[in-house]
Amino acid sequence: MISLGEGAKLGIKECQYRFANQRWNCSTLDRDASVFGKIILKGSREATFVYSILSAGVVHAITRACSNGELMNCACDPTKRGKARDRRGDFAWGGCSDNVRYGTKFSRMFIDAKEKRVRDARALMNLHNNRAGRRAVKRFMKLECKCHGVSGACTIRTCWLAMQDFRRVGHYLKTKYNGATQVMMNQAGTGLIVANKNHKRPTRSDLVYLEASPDYCQRNLQRGSLGTADRRCNKSSRGTDGCDIMCCGRGYNTKTVKQTSKCECKFHWCCFVKCKTCMEWVDIHTCKGGDEYPNN
Repeated sequence: MISLGEGAKLGIKECQYRFANQRWNCSTLDRDASVFGKIILKGSREATFVYSILSAGVVHAITRACSNGELMNCACDPTKRGKARDRRGDFAWGGCSDNVRYGTKFSRMFIDAKEKRVRDARALMNLHNNRAGRRAVKRFMKLECKCHGVSGACTIRTCWLAMQDFRRVGHYLKTKYNGATQVMMNQAGTGLIVANKNHKRPTRSDLVYLEASPDYCQRNLQRGSLGTADRRCNKSSRGTDGCDIMCCGRGYNTKTVKQTSKCECKFHWCCFVKCKTCMEWVDIHTCKGGDEYPNN
């Protein structure tokens, strides 16, 4: 359960990193950072990303715990034994290959359990995106090797499969979020079909959603929107973090505050860095509020 919680925290942290400068900033998740946290999003693109990144986070954390010997029921990948070959030639399996199969199996068994009890469109959407998240972790497994031989020559190689940094998984799933496909339940109620016949059928690695996202400008808890009132914005930016877009045309407030920071740092032999503390006045811009709709 500790590893499960760590996986959820990993997913939430990555979600908030990817959406930090957008109107929806992954703030509709409960702060307890568990997979049991209340997700009030409807079947939108944002819900799609949340489910996929949480599923990926659990796979990553469970797999890492297996490799570190922190779990009794798993260890390094037992299938990576003996000899193998890649484009560089022959090598011997050695070290500790990350047991992503166990992490995937555990994630599927635990996270998908709730969705399998309900066979409606939202449950099918969640199951699809959970699976896409798990597949994303597998996608970034990398063969790492150590050379053995005279003067470091690679006459003999020992290799193992290792997961890559989770940030790569987050970047990949964010691109899938941008290209997510809108779907709906088929007439038989047994699966999902593409809502727009002109769009391609999504693969198992793609993300799918059921309904269009709100603009997240106003507070609307039923739609999973906390609004952007009091959100900090960048006056000079024309991107999603700019005051024009972030504040939805409502304008922004400005206040001047004193900030301290380290400055004029110098390295002294040997071996420490000494800095001064500098103070400066900076302008902070925050979005003005608007009409709020807490219950509709």
